[in-house]
Amino acid sequence: MVQVKIYGTRTVWEMRREDISDAIHRAVVGAWGLPEDKRFHRFLLMEDGDLVAPQRSDAYLVIEVVCFTGRSREAKRALIAAMFDDVAPFLGLAADDLEVVILESPPESWGIRGRSGDELALGYRVDV
Repeated sequence: MVQVKIYGTRTVWEMRREDISDAIHRAVVGAWGLPEDKRFHRFLLMEDGDLVAPQRSDAYLVIEVVCFTGRSREAKRALIAAMFDDVAPFLGLAADDLEVVILESPPESWGIRGRSGDELALGYRVDV
């Protein structure tokens, strides 16, 4: 299971939601083998001044990847590399203006479709 939260400034990113979502999804599909039809992105766009990040530009973007535990260190590094090698350039971001955080929790800590996450048959691996 993977959910993505995108934090940025509304004035910079609101009109580019589709670009952002597509770029992030390509990275997750490529690095982790997530199926194409498994996209869950939440945009948390803030008003000017609500995202305080000294020494960052107005385009500063934070991407949180919330997922089941189980992915290897190499898989996490591959996703982070894809974010900086592919997503940032596609969006015109300098490395200093992108931050990526992978937040993991065990499947039994999720409730999805009326059941505990560890009872789901996902159809894809999380232990890559």
